[in-house]
Amino acid sequence: MKLVLLFGPPAVGKMTVGQELEKQTGLKLFHNHMTIELLHPFFGFSQEMFRLSTIFREGIFKSFIKTDHDGMIFTFVWAFDQDEDWKFVESMCNIFTAEDADIYFVELEADTDERLERNKTPNRLEHKATKNNLEASEQNLLNMEKEHRMNSKNGELPYNNYVRINNTHLSAEEVAKRIRKEFRFPLNERNISDH
Repeated sequence: MKLVLLFGPPAVGKMTVGQELEKQTGLKLFHNHMTIELLHPFFGFSQEMFRLSTIFREGIFKSFIKTDHDGMIFTFVWAFDQDEDWKFVESMCNIFTAEDADIYFVELEADTDERLERNKTPNRLEHKATKNNLEASEQNLLNMEKEHRMNSKNGELPYNNYVRINNTHLSAEEVAKRIRKEFRFPLNERNISDH
């Protein structure tokens, strides 16, 4: 079992890269908005929504680890200045390492201007209804940029299976291929050929 943690700031391309990595590897994509979009109609962007989202995610992780799937790709925004984000990552990793899963850390970074463009892409808007108010979504992206540090400092992450990719000028397919080759994940030949 593998867990690929795919993290970076909003609109950096985590879900789109995750979709491509799922195609190339057969690992199951669980992007962070899957729980957000479920809960948002009931609770809005509230503490209760985020509390329940964490409970749902942990429940999914605990059940998934018992399946016969090869692994999961989980995407999220990691605010490095927030202790609760570090605790969440530790808790998530513990669920998987307790069952002898291998964990891979993939950090994405991209220029703010590029992320503002990606914030409007049809794929993002299709899968993330809460982003359809583009003015509010863009303002949220810029506010988070000011309020939190969403990329790590050099040497801050002490993990063996770790790669950081600036994907400002790379397609999701290129990034997924780089991740797959970095960690030597086998190609899922049913879905794609390796060119």
